[in-house]
Amino acid sequence: MEKRITVYGYGRPIYDIVLSTAFEGLKEEIKKLDVQDRRVCIVTDSIVGPLYLEEVETIFSACCKQVISFQFHEGESHKNLKTVENLYETLILHHFDRKDMLVALGGGVVGDLCGYGAATYLRGISFIQIPTTLLSQVDSSIGGKTGVDFASYKNMVGAFHMPKLVYTNVSTLLTLPDKQFSSGMGEIIKHGLIKDVVYYQWLRDHSQQIRNRDLDICMEMIWGSDEIKRKTVEADPLERGERALLNFGHTLGHAIEKWKDFQMLHGHCVAVGALAAAWMSHDRGMISEEEVLGLKQMMEEFQMPTAVLGLDMEQIIKATKNDKKMDGGTIRFILLQAMGQAVIDSQVTEEEMRRGLLRVLE
Repeated sequence: MEKRITVYGYGRPIYDIVLSTAFEGLKEEIKKLDVQDRRVCIVTDSIVGPLYLEEVETIFSACCKQVISFQFHEGESHKNLKTVENLYETLILHHFDRKDMLVALGGGVVGDLCGYGAATYLRGISFIQIPTTLLSQVDSSIGGKTGVDFASYKNMVGAFHMPKLVYTNVSTLLTLPDKQFSSGMGEIIKHGLIKDVVYYQWLRDHSQQIRNRDLDICMEMIWGSDEIKRKTVEADPLERGERALLNFGHTLGHAIEKWKDFQMLHGHCVAVGALAAAWMSHDRGMISEEEVLGLKQMMEEFQMPTAVLGLDMEQIIKATKNDKKMDGGTIRFILLQAMGQAVIDSQVTEEEMRRGLLRVLE
């Protein structure tokens, strides 16, 4: 079984998102990219490498001139310029030129770092995304955002650089730890909340099958989530308007992530931020208490945190002012005008944020 989504930009197709339950279709997709005379460097981490690198290397070796790999220690703390420097050195020592290609094999950290390396090496070379976590399959692999953390500031250094292909092998979810699966659900639920209440209800109706990792249901779920992100990115590729809706839950979520020193998973931080933003939307009279409590129940079913222990509200609010999504000194906050319908609001006050954060204190 295979599903395909074509992502367009400025009226022309840019790349395909291919969903499959195995890597066996990857070879044919690679051949379409005319890579027989290219060098390829597969970028992965110390968790994903032992699981899938050998199989993916074998596939690329049958299609390309030369295949090498670059592996770094897993985790957000290694998504930095030092790791990118090490990647540059590897590419230079192996004589990579502008015709050559990088491949991101892993989760969001790998995809972001590899994409940034591709965007900046020799002023830009091609790259492919092979996302192996639920979070990366529905979020970071799509849309061309790349970047690394700088000091304690998340994704502060980055570039827009579209991949040539996103190949998602849904069966990689079977090796994903429960916490990582739950983290990915944070972004998936967000997509339904901001754009598609029917999809949001579908997630609620199929909760048990999703938690059991039924691959057919998971493929439907990922396809639906990718379609929402695809449409949003196509409408606003450089995040100057509508694409900002994808940041629902992120303003407070990123601040919580930083406050927790990146020890809390990204999707979980987004989920807590989304719940706080839902309460703020309720306080504005836009959604009902029943709808917010329904969201909280759904998050609990998917083993997501709905509160954070010992949250320092003033530090969280202060951190939002360093967010890269600031616009002219004003926070572009995302609220829910209705379930499945998000809006950008530049008038959110600190007091509103405090009231929202009070609901997610433990």
